[in-house]
Amino acid sequence: MRTPLVAGNWKLHGSRESVVALAAAVHADTPKNGVEIAVCPTYVHLAEVGAALQGSVIALGAQDCAAQEQGAFTGEVAAAMLAEYGCRYVIVGHSERRSLFGDSDAVVAGKFAAAQRAGLTPILCLGEQLADRQAAATESVLAAQLGAVLDVSGAAAFESAVIAYEPVWAIGTGVTASPEQAQSAHAHIRAQVAARDAGVAAGLRILYGGSVKPDNAEQLFACADIDGGLIGGASLVAGDFLNICRAAG
Repeated sequence: MRTPLVAGNWKLHGSRESVVALAAAVHADTPKNGVEIAVCPTYVHLAEVGAALQGSVIALGAQDCAAQEQGAFTGEVAAAMLAEYGCRYVIVGHSERRSLFGDSDAVVAGKFAAAQRAGLTPILCLGEQLADRQAAATESVLAAQLGAVLDVSGAAAFESAVIAYEPVWAIGTGVTASPEQAQSAHAHIRAQVAARDAGVAAGLRILYGGSVKPDNAEQLFACADIDGGLIGGASLVAGDFLNICRAAG
């Protein structure tokens, strides 16, 4: 049985005051339904959010990490530094990092490996652009993105990793993949891992991300291969995020 995970990606949002208030609100009303919960604030808010979550079961995560462990890489943050701040998770390969900041499949594979070397659990994001879906290229895009990581780290690495399928055309657009579309992509991802190690694939948690809201979460999470969600905008509203967490249970 795979334990559902709901992770909030707070992206470039919040002030010191607002993120502490948000973390405290989620902490105060955390559902006890067997769902694992994580929140991923900006780097500069990690300490304050971590302090606000003390005594809770909510895990702290970061939104990215460097592929390098140290050196002359101005502006980068190493995975080991995140671990020092109490992070359990780190998102790698988010579509915004890929499209806006040029993270190639090879770079993402390096970040994934760096996260695991530091003892963090990477949340590996995969997803196709609208043009890819319209060209019936969804599965080939996902296969290339996932294959780059499998080739570097191997299937066994996914015993301590999470995948998030996020169709780029559904992120922040208000358009959500249908349960059938999401399930098909998740099943394809699981099958690609299973081709290398069926046991690892069976236990691998694959999250859905892309305009998940309280009113569509339950239907999405009911799909056989969807094990929770990576939540963007809705994670910035404590009540909405908590209702999504309840739906996952």
